Amino acid sequence: MFDIINRNAERWALLVFYAMLVVTMAVEVVRREVFSFSSIWGEEVVRYAFIYLAWIGAAAAVRERAHIRIDVLYNYVGQRTKAALYIFGDLVMLAIALLAVRWSFETLSVSWTFGSVSHGLRISMVWFLAAVPIGFSLMIFRLIQSLRRDIGDFISGRPVFEGTKLFD
Repeated sequence: MFDIINRNAERWALLVFYAMLVVTMAVEVVRREVFSFSSIWGEEVVRYAFIYLAWIGAAAAVRERAHIRIDVLYNYVGQRTKAALYIFGDLVMLAIALLAVRWSFETLSVSWTFGSVSHGLRISMVWFLAAVPIGFSLMIFRLIQSLRRDIGDFISGRPVFEGTKLFD
């Protein structure tokens, strides 16, 4: 069960938010063009679904090592050096993610304290601001997995996981 969740958690969450975004946007376009009527909640649903989509997608990209990077140097170094560079990159990203979680909880706390709500949906902004710490927490989880894998590859001398290539 854990293996299925581990492989597909971001995928299913991305599917839900992407479907929510597309369906809501399609409904709002039809309402605006056919019925000359639009709602404020539709725009907010699309905006916040896109925000969740971006942060969860960033965590999925960490898992697949699909973030944009300059990897020319990796072509000229050995496997152990490559693994060390990936470990260093993951450690830097982990430090940034930990700081981001800490700072995003401060923003969440302020919103919780003052009870701010969205304009159209009238839902607490905490639910929407939570996308940042959720996304970075998922990134931290995926970075720890990546570090464990890369350290194991480094110690054993195996080729490091370089992610899926978009272009060859």
